[in-house]
Amino acid sequence: MRLSLLFASVLLTAACQRNVNVTTPTDAPTSGNVNGNTTPAPTSTNTVDLNRGPEAAFDTTARPAWLNARIQKLMAQKKQNPPTQIFRYRYDNQVVYYESAACCDQFSTLYNAKGQVMCQPDGGITGKGDGNCPNFNKNKTEEKLVWQDPRQ
Repeated sequence: MRLSLLFASVLLTAACQRNVNVTTPTDAPTSGNVNGNTTPAPTSTNTVDLNRGPEAAFDTTARPAWLNARIQKLMAQKKQNPPTQIFRYRYDNQVVYYESAACCDQFSTLYNAKGQVMCQPDGGITGKGDGNCPNFNKNKTEEKLVWQDPRQ
């Protein structure tokens, strides 16, 4: 036991004495490229904006009355984490509305333009929903964020 502790101590000491320095270049290379045409030159300026951008712009055009009522019902409930989102898509040549699930193994819901539930395209234990619209994620188009719970 004592021998293994001594061996570990020697290894640790040897590793710490190597004084490995890690540097990141901050000057652009003279050619303007780093190893080819696809890699951008490094930059010395901060490329991460820590300030949050503007709030998401919701598409409120022609929201059906049933959808406004659904939003009011969601606002009356306890807020979810992650926040509930509603998207409008074109699917099977019709306008549909997708309501995200609150969490985990819960089903999301897909409504037709009249507010009738069409299916639950994802969620559940398998993550594949109820199986009634298995091609939704592959065939949906024209995504527009209609609403997201604004409560923080």
